[in-house]
Amino acid sequence: MVITPTLLVGIIVIHFALLMGIAWLTSRNSDNSSFFVANRNAPWLLVAFGMIGTSISGVTFVSVPGAVGNPPEVANANFSYLQLVLGNLVGYFVVAAVLLPLYYKNNVVSIYQYLENRFGFYTYKSGAGMFIVSRVIGAAFRLYLMALVLQTFVLDSFGIPFEVTAILVPALIWVYTFKGGTKTVLWTDTIQTVLFLSALLFTLSDISNLLGKDSMSHFIGEIWDGPYAKVFHFDHGWSSPNYFLKQFLAGLLTVIAMVGLDQDLMQKNLTCKSLKDAQKNVFTFSAIILLVNILFLTLGAALYIYAQNKGIILPTKSDQVYPFLAFNHLSTSIGIIFMIGIVACSYSAADSALTSLTTSFCVDFLDFQKVEESPKKHKTRTLIHLGFTVLLALVIMIFHYLNSESIVNQIFKIAGYTYGPLLGIFAYGIIFKGKVADRYVPYICIVAPIITYIIDKNSVEWFGGFTLGFLNLALNALLTMLMIWVVSIWKK
Repeated sequence: MVITPTLLVGIIVIHFALLMGIAWLTSRNSDNSSFFVANRNAPWLLVAFGMIGTSISGVTFVSVPGAVGNPPEVANANFSYLQLVLGNLVGYFVVAAVLLPLYYKNNVVSIYQYLENRFGFYTYKSGAGMFIVSRVIGAAFRLYLMALVLQTFVLDSFGIPFEVTAILVPALIWVYTFKGGTKTVLWTDTIQTVLFLSALLFTLSDISNLLGKDSMSHFIGEIWDGPYAKVFHFDHGWSSPNYFLKQFLAGLLTVIAMVGLDQDLMQKNLTCKSLKDAQKNVFTFSAIILLVNILFLTLGAALYIYAQNKGIILPTKSDQVYPFLAFNHLSTSIGIIFMIGIVACSYSAADSALTSLTTSFCVDFLDFQKVEESPKKHKTRTLIHLGFTVLLALVIMIFHYLNSESIVNQIFKIAGYTYGPLLGIFAYGIIFKGKVADRYVPYICIVAPIITYIIDKNSVEWFGGFTLGFLNLALNALLTMLMIWVVSIWKK
């Protein structure tokens, strides 16, 4: 069997037919409560499994395996990405023990409603606004990777320009989520998680067979005894992008900010019947996500070992290593499996992002909870959902002309600037008591990232070779907290 663009298009069509079928089943008799929080009766184990796809995304599917072959001076070389994942585990504990009780106690639909109760109107709108900016960038990055693979290996053959692909990719999400929202996404993400994990295991098995290994388990053992399996990096200190403490702290803070303070991931947790169920979901999910990331790193090493063994010259961009080998050098079926995996990964992350963006805008800026259910309200939500779909398409086009390095690194860098103020605001509200100068918080959310950027750009010269890396998130949050404290004292 020969993999042709027509065959791949057919597979994608079948994939979306499956999603549409699930959407039809789950969106019957749906209302705004179904769309926003799935009527708060979702089984916690379903939520935990579906969240794997939301967290992994097409970025991890392609970029993390590709980064394994990076030189030591580049972030996430070898298995150093696992240091960040270990920090993630501690971050998930903080989310379950500190943030989830806060959200359930306040009975929120949007987690940023807590900020209105704690600080006031301006801080509330600032938090929701920072999330929307952050999630649009993050979701567009993930969909851009999907669009790039689809364009390069499928649609170029039909002469379809990238602009059309950029519109098509998010439009397909709108089609199966516009009615059921979160209730639909919980089930589609579960199916897509199964699909991309299967793609990962099939690829590992195929490489093992092509290299003549006795078994896949024996091959995995060889990988973990080999040169790529260096997890902990203590050499070169803080100046190294892979230094353990830098990666670990970045992983911890990233989860608190990008999961615990992110409407996208928290919206799924808020669908659980109780706080206890939501906490069980987070603890189960964190254990599984560790194992999944270990498998992705193992796959990355396997790809490079296979290329070296066969004398294959790999693309210069690490993000292209996996698709290049899957379509050109591995077994014929792996190209098909890879396409299924990248589509499943990308859409399991992006569909919930689109739903959460719609939820945040409707609840945080249009005050949907204060308005009774009506056909007009339903129509407005549908139009907002469509508006964010168009916005994602536009941002994807912009990324197409700006991307120059590993997308996974780009996302974490940008997250430090957009999620930093969110982390600072929530941390201040939880740690300190008393009122703040609410009216000045929006300005602080703009100034703190600018100062962080200036320090980041000059840190090597100013601090004897020290580089912030992903710790720009921590600095941004600290500056936000400091400025809130100073302004609040000044305005007393």
